[in-house]
Amino acid sequence: MPLESSAPYELRGMRLRDHRLAVPLDHSQLGGEQITVFAREIADADLDAAAAAGLPWLLYLQGGPGGRGIRPLGLSGWIKEASSSFRILMLDQRGTGLSTPVDRRTLALRGNAAAQADYLAHFRADAIVADSELFRGALADGQWSVYGQSFGGFCALTYLSTAPEALREVLITGGLGPLHGSADRVYEATFGRVRARNAEYFARYPQDRAVATRIMEHLRAVDERLPTGERLTPERFQMVGSFLGGNTRVDGLHYLLEEAFVPTPDGDRLADAFLEQVGGQVSRAGNPLYAVLHESIYAQGAATDWSAQRVLAAHPDFAPDAAEPLLTGEMIYPWYFDQDPALAPLKEVAELLAVRTQWPALYDPEQLARNTVPVAAAVYSDDIYVDRDLSLETAAAVAGLQVWESADFHHDGITDDGEGIFARLLGMVRGTAG
Repeated sequence: MPLESSAPYELRGMRLRDHRLAVPLDHSQLGGEQITVFAREIADADLDAAAAAGLPWLLYLQGGPGGRGIRPLGLSGWIKEASSSFRILMLDQRGTGLSTPVDRRTLALRGNAAAQADYLAHFRADAIVADSELFRGALADGQWSVYGQSFGGFCALTYLSTAPEALREVLITGGLGPLHGSADRVYEATFGRVRARNAEYFARYPQDRAVATRIMEHLRAVDERLPTGERLTPERFQMVGSFLGGNTRVDGLHYLLEEAFVPTPDGDRLADAFLEQVGGQVSRAGNPLYAVLHESIYAQGAATDWSAQRVLAAHPDFAPDAAEPLLTGEMIYPWYFDQDPALAPLKEVAELLAVRTQWPALYDPEQLARNTVPVAAAVYSDDIYVDRDLSLETAAAVAGLQVWESADFHHDGITDDGEGIFARLLGMVRGTAG
């Protein structure tokens, strides 16, 4: 189908328009199966419609994998800053949001596990960039700008590798992934970052060390159930370490832990409110691709083979039976697919993807070395998800890429000061930064 676009509509200071486009599932087979990709156009409603239509395009690539585009409820943060200069295209990457969504139910339509794994092999950065190029051809008159956050930055590097002529400029926050090597390099680096962040957190809230250990010991002895019915295990509780990846979210972890236990006729038990909050943190029902495809975003020509699980063996202080077990980061382990009801039906699919070797290259190092597109990237010194040293290695391999390194933010920096970070990076690529 050609591009299908809604009439413009307004919401709290935003002028929005919805776009849908049919794209090939496999971009190497243009006449084959198609899927639908959705994107939402965002503009400042205070601008005259004709003036807004004359603004250049900014494509936003969300973090993930498996993260849908942001659903803004008003102009704020980086979106507010960007809307003064751009029409923003908020892409739902394939498989997310309204872009032919993927979950345990929809994948069942594909057939057996092997067919499902083959299908999901087309949901990485290379396909997302190819989808974006079709959108650019349908919407933009010439080049556009790209902003990639986290995994969206990985996609932006793929874009610079495969279609640099399409890009006016590229901004990246917390998203300079490694260009080569196995996923093991990532986890060997990030286990250290997560360990340091644990130490920082428990120095900040020393009382929480005993609480976290008590919860782990309690869960080994007592059957506590999440609101969805499955048991909360010690290793699954460790997933609340995702809070450690943020500036302000880290304090949310303290508020969570301080309400963990309540007295009951059977002794102290975990509070319903605590279990409800933990359930929201540890379930992948809302973004199953995050778990299923997570390690494959690093794969190029070789199997990942459950990289995080293998690297974990060298870090016993993260084991759930350690004396004072540490909280974990974004690592994905095979047991996720036993303990999370949203993932259990995808266990065999995940196993097949973990041993898959036929992963095409995601980056072109030679093209990146001769890059002429202006690129600016924010690198966060203590990022527990995208390692600072690997990020700087990648930055050095991309010609002309300017780095702004900051210890003031963590991975979710754009949540804390999106306006300031976006403005700074845009000024860097345009030579107007102070």
